[in-house]
Amino acid sequence: MAGMICVRPGHETRLIYRTQTYRGRTGEKKGFRARGFADLLTSARRQLGDGPPIVVWDNSTHHAKPLREFYERNSDWLTIVKLPPYAPDLNPVEGVWAPVKKSLANLAPRAIEDLTPLVKNRLRSIQRRPGVLDGFIAGTGLALEPP
Repeated sequence: MAGMICVRPGHETRLIYRTQTYRGRTGEKKGFRARGFADLLTSARRQLGDGPPIVVWDNSTHHAKPLREFYERNSDWLTIVKLPPYAPDLNPVEGVWAPVKKSLANLAPRAIEDLTPLVKNRLRSIQRRPGVLDGFIAGTGLALEPP
C-alpha cells in the first residue's frame, strides 16, 4: 500500500492511496517502485486540482534515483519536503495503516486475491471520514500553516 493524506484549505481532508498485490512470482518486485509513486503523485495532482502540491514524505524508497529524476522533471508543480529518517510519528498517513491492519487481524483469506478487496474496503471507509484523517494529522503535532 502507498498513500497520502491531502489537505487543501477550504476542502475536506482526503486520503489518496494505491495498493499493489505481491504474488511471490520469480522476479516480481515486492514493493512500489518509482513508477508507482510517480503515478500516485500524478493522480493526486489531478484529483486535488488547483495549486501545486507540497508532499511531505518519509525517508524510505522515495529517494531512489528514478523518483528523484521524476521530482526534478516536475519541479514546476511538485514540492517535496523530506521527513528525518526513522520518524514515522511525523507522517500522518502512518496512522491509516494501524486500524487497517487491526481490522484484518482475525481474518483468514484463502488467497491474496481475497485479501486485496478487504484492504480496499477498509481504506475506503477511512477515506470517507475526513475527521479521522484530521486526527492523524493532529497526532503528528505538525502545523499545517506556514510559520
